[in-house]
Amino acid sequence: MSIPTSFPPERRTVTLPSRPEPLTLAVEETAVVVVDMQNAYASPGGYLDLAGFDISGARAAIDKCVETVTIARAAGVKVIFFQNGWDAGYVEAGGPGSPNWHKSNALKTMRRKPELAGKLLAKGGWDYELVDALTPQPGDIRVPKPRYSGFFNSQFDSILRARGIRNLVFCGIATNVCVESTLRDGFHLEYFGIVLEDATHQAGPDFVQKAALYNIETFFGWVSSVADFRTAFAQIPPVSPQEG
Repeated sequence: MSIPTSFPPERRTVTLPSRPEPLTLAVEETAVVVVDMQNAYASPGGYLDLAGFDISGARAAIDKCVETVTIARAAGVKVIFFQNGWDAGYVEAGGPGSPNWHKSNALKTMRRKPELAGKLLAKGGWDYELVDALTPQPGDIRVPKPRYSGFFNSQFDSILRARGIRNLVFCGIATNVCVESTLRDGFHLEYFGIVLEDATHQAGPDFVQKAALYNIETFFGWVSSVADFRTAFAQIPPVSPQEG
């Protein structure tokens, strides 16, 4: 059985193969959300690498994200890039009174290694920037975010509602942290969330990827793949520059 989201009859629709069941989506009500594909999370010498996390799978995730946004742009699906980080003085990160100050591995790494102070996830720095392969194109949207969830203290919800978007297809890093946090918050705001499992990468050992995907497909959303995304959206006629 395919679960339809709500859409006017004149809208173009596709059925996306997914778990636990296929999902029928209105194309104009769908966005691809690229989560934190920054040097911090996906490049050697970035914050995750310096903090001791295994980023060997990031390259494959980058390639799959590139494939995903290429399909999306051709179909006229809005592409939104998250960038996680804070001002150069880390005021936005919160002080000792904030749980983020205690739990952020970037902040903890800088406290442990003072020579890195001001370098990790600071706006304007290399660590904060998106990887070269995922440079936004005209029509794409960047959304800065100060916490794991893209809905917290950002314009994300307003951006989506102003465009009538209610289906969010996620790719990026990290499946078990920022991807899952944003999808969970979206669930409670009545957004349909889908994760492309092969276009994401986890922070931590392999089992956390499986746990995050299980949790998402069982309780909060749907899980699909880049190949299935292509199958569904490549059937949409290319959008002309005037339409895009």
